Amino acid sequence: MLSYPAAIPLSTRTLNHLADLIRRRRDQRRSRWRRLDPGRQALLALAHLRNGDTYTRLAWGFEIGVSTAWRYVREAVDLLASAADDLNTAMDRIGRLAYAILDGTLIPIDRVADQRPYYSGKHRRHGVNVQVIADAAGRLIWASAALPGSLHDLTAARAHGIIDALSSANVMTFADKAYQGARGTVRTPFKRHRYRPKLSRGQKTVNLAHARTRARGERANASLKTWKVLVKLRCCPRRATAIVQAILVLHHIEANRYTG
Repeated sequence: MLSYPAAIPLSTRTLNHLADLIRRRRDQRRSRWRRLDPGRQALLALAHLRNGDTYTRLAWGFEIGVSTAWRYVREAVDLLASAADDLNTAMDRIGRLAYAILDGTLIPIDRVADQRPYYSGKHRRHGVNVQVIADAAGRLIWASAALPGSLHDLTAARAHGIIDALSSANVMTFADKAYQGARGTVRTPFKRHRYRPKLSRGQKTVNLAHARTRARGERANASLKTWKVLVKLRCCPRRATAIVQAILVLHHIEANRYTG
């Protein structure tokens, strides 16, 4: 088996933050000697999340067993996920935005035994649905827990209480046609239907302006997908939420690396 050095496009601030979490966890549990120190375990977890390296590749690169690599990554992900903001906490920051952008994204997964709930007819593939909130510049602010991919975006947003939270905070929110009927402070483009087969010139102008505003929200989805593990999850779908929440924490650490 050949091996080679590889780079992870992350700052040392992110590595040190995760290493500190692991170190405190070991001190609390009074863990004995382990194959990797906290810094190396953090590096291993980041290689998996950011570069999408498999457990087999990680095991060879760090000279540990595959099961040990899996256990180390799982521990790091759970530590990060426990520090993620819930919607109520995130609303303190979202409420101060000029406006928010709401969008849903599908994270592909491997086919599972109970595959029907995870099949998205819109995307024609299996996956989990994650709701994403971005600011006016398209920066990722918050991401929801993962739900089966067959759920409609509006249904998923309501299940998480996102629509009610945004409306209660009086945050103007731009969303695509998938959120038609959300009401509250959510604004969607005009849509043709049987009673309105054609849009007026004014409605088309509004839709164009709405699309330009909402398109910035795609940057948040793109920044989430820069973590290569989300290109296609090869684990149990029930682990998707912890992985997304862990990545959200790391993303905010990395995005704020020049502050303080």
